Amino acid sequence: MPIRRMAVGAAVAVLSAVAVPAQAHTPADPPYIPPPGRITVDVVGVNGSGCPQGTATVAAASDNTAFTVTYSNYLAQTGAGSGGTDFRKNCQLALRIHVPQGFTYAIARADYRGFAHLQRGAYGQERANYYFQGNAQTARTTHQFNGPFTDNWQASDQTEYADLVWAPCGEERNLNVNTELRVYGGTSSPQALSFMSMDSTDGSVSTVYHFEWKECPVG
Repeated sequence: MPIRRMAVGAAVAVLSAVAVPAQAHTPADPPYIPPPGRITVDVVGVNGSGCPQGTATVAAASDNTAFTVTYSNYLAQTGAGSGGTDFRKNCQLALRIHVPQGFTYAIARADYRGFAHLQRGAYGQERANYYFQGNAQTARTTHQFNGPFTDNWQASDQTEYADLVWAPCGEERNLNVNTELRVYGGTSSPQALSFMSMDSTDGSVSTVYHFEWKECPVG
């Protein structure tokens, strides 16, 4: 198996998916001001073949701008030595995000990273969505990477300010975060191994979810 490389700052090559840069606020947008104090993120549910118990950790940024999810065993593969279900791995996290009173949040952007080794003719997909408990699930976005490809990969999903879905003010609802990796052999040799990972052996590569904040109406 080729050696998986994970390094922050390594050159990132993205084929069919294009990473979206951070969106600058326009004068018409409310100012982006993280609330005072410190938010916390509790994991209240974990399910899926891509995040066996104890292999996913979550941490909030100290400046309240984002939280990160780091996986240590999230890999989908097909070809030599692969089992029948190894081509698809998924992870469903239920998160309880505690925020200062009087504020609410939405997820404005999510950045996904990993490493892939895809044979010529093979391709991999990263899929994701997130929604609040009690709300309808949002449509899943899909980023595809085509072989031949052996490198770090990165993809981002971003929501325009007017389309953000905000956590209900004064309520604590779980934020459900769903991700999925799929690898298809396509026209590559069935004996040729292809894989795609979203994990980090040293904790240096994480999925990052960026907050947008606003104050709740008084009363």
